[in-house]
Amino acid sequence: MYVVKSPLPDEDLKVVGGALQGALVDLVDLSLVAKQVHWNVVGPRFRSLHLQLDDVVTSARAHSDSVAERASALGVSPDGRAATVASGSGISTVADGWIKDGDAVRALVDALGAVIGRMRARVQETEQPDPITQDLLIGITADLEKHHWMFQAENG
Repeated sequence: MYVVKSPLPDEDLKVVGGALQGALVDLVDLSLVAKQVHWNVVGPRFRSLHLQLDDVVTSARAHSDSVAERASALGVSPDGRAATVASGSGISTVADGWIKDGDAVRALVDALGAVIGRMRARVQETEQPDPITQDLLIGITADLEKHHWMFQAENG
């Protein structure tokens, strides 16, 4: 049942809907991973990493909302439920307990790298069926790549 009717043909909507749902899952999980590390980071770089992690959380949450709203606008019901995120995310889990600052940086470099790789694939997938969604995904990917660079520079 479609409550909102998409202007896209069904075949294109299937591709675009899948890309948006995958992006939503990865972005929700990225915000959760970054917050988990934020709460547990320890070490000499605690304060700067603590603040930097909040920047990632804020960014991932804003982007997840944009992605979910784009899906809704196209008639695709977004699914950000915990079980859906847990089963569909491309991010590895982070260790429990306290996380030394160097390990925290590596965890975020890995998490961001995983999401960026999947986002770049979605950018390619959506080029033909929906350049508007592709544009959204390009902007999100650029922002994630900036965070990725900043975390990589922490261990330079």
